[in-house]
Amino acid sequence: MKSTTNNADIGDYLKVFACTAVILQTILSLALSTQPSRSNQVIIGYLYNLVKFTAPAFIFGILYTTTRITFQSAVPWTYRQYLHNAWSSLFLPSIIWTLIYLFVWPQAQLGRPYHDWFHFLWQLINGNAAPHLWYNTMMLQFIILMPLFWRLAKWGGSSLTRGLGLMCTALIIAGLWLWFYDSNIFHGPHQQDWYLLDRLFLSFLLYGILGTLAWQNRQYFNYLVQKYWWLAFFVGIGSFIWINQELLAFGWPLLLANAPYYKPSMMIYNLAVIALIAKVALTCSRQPSTITNWVHRGADLAYKAYLSNFFWAQLLWQTFGKKFLANEFWWGILIIYGLTWILAFISAWIFEKILQRFF
Repeated sequence: MKSTTNNADIGDYLKVFACTAVILQTILSLALSTQPSRSNQVIIGYLYNLVKFTAPAFIFGILYTTTRITFQSAVPWTYRQYLHNAWSSLFLPSIIWTLIYLFVWPQAQLGRPYHDWFHFLWQLINGNAAPHLWYNTMMLQFIILMPLFWRLAKWGGSSLTRGLGLMCTALIIAGLWLWFYDSNIFHGPHQQDWYLLDRLFLSFLLYGILGTLAWQNRQYFNYLVQKYWWLAFFVGIGSFIWINQELLAFGWPLLLANAPYYKPSMMIYNLAVIALIAKVALTCSRQPSTITNWVHRGADLAYKAYLSNFFWAQLLWQTFGKKFLANEFWWGILIIYGLTWILAFISAWIFEKILQRFF
């Protein structure tokens, strides 16, 4: 849902940071496929973990901005109006880009590739059409369930006590889910047959609820973020060291699949980074400028840029990127990353203009 103001809010900053970071994840994954030296693998692992806040930050940001727009609107939003808005901005781009991956880049599929129309439709909705589309399947569940979060916003925003109670409940649910995932799926007995559970909305419910509460209780949230940002900084450093130790403990060659979102260390790191980005957003919002306008515009394009980033990364990789990295490893990563980011946002802007013209 688009903001009704030209100034960026906390959700806008989170979406732009998340999209910018997730593109780097794509490039690092490609770079790791070249079987680099062990020292380069370590650096790739550190960088990958550094930007492994993207999905939680995006969910937090979407719920924050959507809650703000919904409750600031002079005329209350109906669910039908919300879905109409989400159709053109979220669902339609998702369908189009998923079809592009299935038809143009079928080798990018995860799991069992489609071989008939039934499996084609299954790949269309399950997030396996490309490695990054698992997130798309998960995020759209939050869009469909938005009335639930509106109710939680009204209930949890009516008093600080209720808000804290809801936050504690969300933390307990998240802890139980992490325990279940670690015991049964992540290197567990159901790693192969239950792997689709990683894109269930429950995995990121905590960040959706916190994003909702952050707006409804913004006076308290903003105060805590601005006063105790230094605590989030040190917690972030500590948890970052923790997640890197966990990743390297799996040995060699380095596998980025061993750095999932679904573990306590990563949850703590994600929350710390979200708090720090919120601090940046609040600091910048004191004096609205061209930067805040650009961040707001970038947030409107971030989701479409995310959908396309894997396409452009693969195109650059196949044409010259892989050979370039063989000679200039880190310069190659930097240049391919920069070009992918530019192409992703340019294509998102063009895509948006086309949708506005015909829909």
